[in-house]
Amino acid sequence: MSSVTHRQIKLGVSMAGLGYHPAAWRHPQTPADGNMRLEHFVGMAQMAERGLFDMVFLADGVGVRNYDEPAGALQRQSNNVHFEPMTLLSALAMVTRHVGLVATASTTWNEPYHVARKFASLDHISGGRAGWNVVTSHTEMEAWNFGASQIPPSETRYERAAEFVDVVRGLWDSWDGDAFLRDKESGINYDPSGLHVLNHRGRHFAVRGPLNVARTPQGQPVVVQAGASEQGRELAAATAEVVYVAAPTRGEARSYYADVKGRMARHGRRPDDLKIMPGLMAIVGRTRQEARDKHEELQSLIDPVVGLSQLAFSIGDLSDYPLDGPVPRLPAWRQSRGQLMYDMAQRENLTIRQLYLAIAAGNGHCQVIGTPADVADHMQDWMEAEAADGFNILPAHVPTGLQDVVDLVVPELQRRSLYRTHYEGSTLRENLGIAPAVSRYA
Repeated sequence: MSSVTHRQIKLGVSMAGLGYHPAAWRHPQTPADGNMRLEHFVGMAQMAERGLFDMVFLADGVGVRNYDEPAGALQRQSNNVHFEPMTLLSALAMVTRHVGLVATASTTWNEPYHVARKFASLDHISGGRAGWNVVTSHTEMEAWNFGASQIPPSETRYERAAEFVDVVRGLWDSWDGDAFLRDKESGINYDPSGLHVLNHRGRHFAVRGPLNVARTPQGQPVVVQAGASEQGRELAAATAEVVYVAAPTRGEARSYYADVKGRMARHGRRPDDLKIMPGLMAIVGRTRQEARDKHEELQSLIDPVVGLSQLAFSIGDLSDYPLDGPVPRLPAWRQSRGQLMYDMAQRENLTIRQLYLAIAAGNGHCQVIGTPADVADHMQDWMEAEAADGFNILPAHVPTGLQDVVDLVVPELQRRSLYRTHYEGSTLRENLGIAPAVSRYA
């Protein structure tokens, strides 16, 4: 493929659990208790930084999110416990210098002031590397932990989310960058003209402000968003600076890319103000056979009950149907990804077993199993086709899956001049190449 391009690929890595393959914790190279060991995450963050990644990404849910469906699936999985992400990222900020630190905080089960304060604090602690992944929680298990019997309707959740983001950004603008004089001789600590009281009153929130954290090194932390629904796309176009999306094919990725970026002008934004980074499961070998062997080893460790659970949340419980029979169309999908999975089964004529095996590694994301050149070809092709600005790497199991990308794929991308050879700046914004945050009071 041609290596001539003026754009460079952006990379993040999702550090959720022990890897994105459902059998990751059973792999002999994976520490089974790693999701509750700080040193495990320190190693991953430092490895990502060695690979010059833009960011590490912590997905999160405020509860044990997995349905035990079919019965017995939950006890066969490892991602039921994990660190609170802001606590973990604050620790990782102390052992890294360049890589961005992005975490999920739900707009459904938080308050804007809490979120604004936490991420502003992380931005200061890290020297300007914080990012907030905006999500609207969609599981009943989370609702049960906050005095609710069920999640609010989707329209309500996204309406609340839009107002939530606006309030958080308003709070981040509470102080001008030069507001603090700290003049010991005069006794003046700050200039009152540099302090702004938000006084927000809306449908969902009443927040006076100001925030009790100074303006951050980035001006504002980077806003990340993930969502494929109509409301999610509109929220991304209006507010996000990075989008993490599931797109199993280049055609779907191109359609999503054009749709979301095409909405941005209505919100007074330019397409370059947003980086779209689909999830990518890359299983890398020095030869294609080696990569296939790595994949097959993981596939062989999947318990059928766990395989069915990979489909249950999005499609529904298929345990009453023959594993080697066709995928049925159930009355209603539980989320937009269910339609993607069903379409994939129809397109490729997959049985239920074949579908969960196909989905297993990436859970609806794109998978590439091959050599470093194969993975680099995929990334370059998607970027040049305007299907992606970069990729969020989903290691099949860690740390080996991430190490293979850092040691094998990154040098190939650099050889093609598709990837940096050094960090461009000291903040996440600078390294992503997105515009500085401008205060609404400027």
